[in-house]
Amino acid sequence: MFDLKNLEAAAERLAALLPDDARVLRDEFKASAKPVIESMLNRMDLVTREEFDAQSRVLAATRARLEALEAALAELERKPGD
Repeated sequence: MFDLKNLEAAAERLAALLPDDARVLRDEFKASAKPVIESMLNRMDLVTREEFDAQSRVLAATRARLEALEAALAELERKPGD
């Protein structure tokens, strides 16, 4: 679901905040930060940009169809009964 390169980059940026003299701690942090971040993001139930864009297109098409059906119904209601 998430790009591993982005997770690794986030872990690297966070590890860079640790002091250089805490090298062992920094290495351990880098190794454990990625799975923790990934777990947190998965629990947040986020969607990717591609999934969001696909659903936006579906919604736009549905909205257009609804408007067309509303216009057709309004036209039928204007006509006198057959």
